[in-house]
Formats: sequence, C-alpha cells, structure tokens
Amino acid sequence: MPAGKRICFLVLLLAVLAGCSRSRKDLGKPVAMVGSKYLYESQLPALSGPGISAQDSIRIRKSYIDKWIRRQLLLEKAEQNLTSEQKDVTDQLEEYRASLLIYKYQDMLMRQQMDTIVSEDEIQKYYTEHSGSFILNQPVFKGLFLMLPLNAPNLQKVREWTRSPNEENIKNLESYCFQYARKYDYFNDQWTYFQNLLLLAPGLKLNPEQFLRAYKFYEYSDSLNIYMIGIRDYLLPGAVSPLDLVRDDIRAILLNRRKLEFIKDLENKIYNQAYDKAKVKIFENK
Repeated sequence: MPAGKRICFLVLLLAVLAGCSRSRKDLGKPVAMVGSKYLYESQLPALSGPGISAQDSIRIRKSYIDKWIRRQLLLEKAEQNLTSEQKDVTDQLEEYRASLLIYKYQDMLMRQQMDTIVSEDEIQKYYTEHSGSFILNQPVFKGLFLMLPLNAPNLQKVREWTRSPNEENIKNLESYCFQYARKYDYFNDQWTYFQNLLLLAPGLKLNPEQFLRAYKFYEYSDSLNIYMIGIRDYLLPGAVSPLDLVRDDIRAILLNRRKLEFIKDLENKIYNQAYDKAKVKIFENK
C-alpha cells in the first residue's frame, strides 16, 4: 500500500478507536445496529450547511447509514472466516504508526529548517539544462482579444490599434475598452494556451494550428457582438515550451529535489550520531 494511503488509513483507524472509547451515553441516540455494534447520531457527518437542502440532508444520512451497515456486515464476515493469523494486523498497524510519525517529524523539520525559496537563477539554469523535457503538446500564443457590441463606435480605429499593438495603440485600446468593450483580454506580453482563447471566443471553430499560421488579425461577429483577435507570436506543438509556462513546474521539481536531499541528509545525520554514541549495534552471525 502506498505511504499516503497507509497514513490516511491509520488516521481513520485512530479516529475510529478514539470514538470507540467514548461511552454510549456520550454518543447519544443510536440510528443503526449490526449485531452488537451501534452507529450513533453524533457519528453522522454534518448534514446541514449552505446549499444543502432538507432532501439532500435526508439522502446523505441514508447513504451514510447504508454504507456503515454494509461495512459492518463485511467486517463481521471477515471476523468469522479469517484465521487468527490472518486477523492479526498488529505489525501492520505499527508500520502505519511508524510511517505517520516519521512523516510528521520530517515535515516539521522541513517547515522549520528547509529553505523553500527557489531563485530565478536556479529556475533558469534548470530550464536551460532540461529544455528538452518541456515540449509543448498544444499551441500557445501572445495576443489580445476583444468583444464589442455591434454598435460600438470607431470600429475602424479599434481594428488599427489591434493590428499594430504598439505602446501607444495599447493605451488607446485600454481606454476604449474600458468604456465600450464587453470583454478585453490582453496577453500580448505573456504566453497563453490557444485553448484559453477558444474559451473566450464563442463560436470560434477554426483549427488552432491553421489559424495561427494564417492570421495576425482575425475578426468575426454574431447577432450581438463583434470579436477581434490579434496574434503577436505563436508556438506550435513540438516546440520547446516557453519558460513562463513551466516556471511553476520547475519550481515544484526543484523544491521536491531539495526535500529529498533534506530527508536523506537528516537520515544520515541521525544515523551517524547514533553510531558515534554507540546507540546502534549489529550482531554478526557466526
């Protein structure tokens, strides 16, 4: 079983054992019974809150009770049919407990002692050395998107500004769109996935690669709006991904590498200290 699942299992088990230590009086009114085991009102999940109707509450309650009954019946069958040896999970529980405690200790020390700041130089160095690992699987582009009402004024000027997005034209666009645009998205200086444009532009059904190769400016309309798209630059699948799009991924990779090194150094330090203090001894078989 993976470590994460083992830990979750142990936490759940400890919670169940803790609940068993409470008296029936503390637990309140029983809502179900299987053999000698009871499910109490206080053990049911929270059945009220924002967005939860009375019908939802009843459905959740019934579902939880049904699952509890099924679980208890299966457990009863397991208790009846497994051998004593098969039912002995002492070693497994101790392993789960040990894994959880070690994880908590490592996590505490990492929070206290490990440097979690990844510099831009580190990110750039990793990107340069491993650029072949960051290959685009979908097109990306730089550009802008406008959605304007059909009766918006000075549309010809807007077309000119969108076709030539220099600093002055961008200022004009921003001022204009603040007054008239129903939507204005500017990503002229940052890479974004073409899929994001498809989400912004209703009814745009063009093939992304063909579209990017064919157009620097594209305009279309429907019964309510005029849409304008300006393309400044683009990259197609198979190209190396721009650093901007993988910066967070690289930061996570470097942090994970740092965590592994921290844990390894911690284990070695504890190991060596124990040997120095003669706390550890290996008995040779003769």
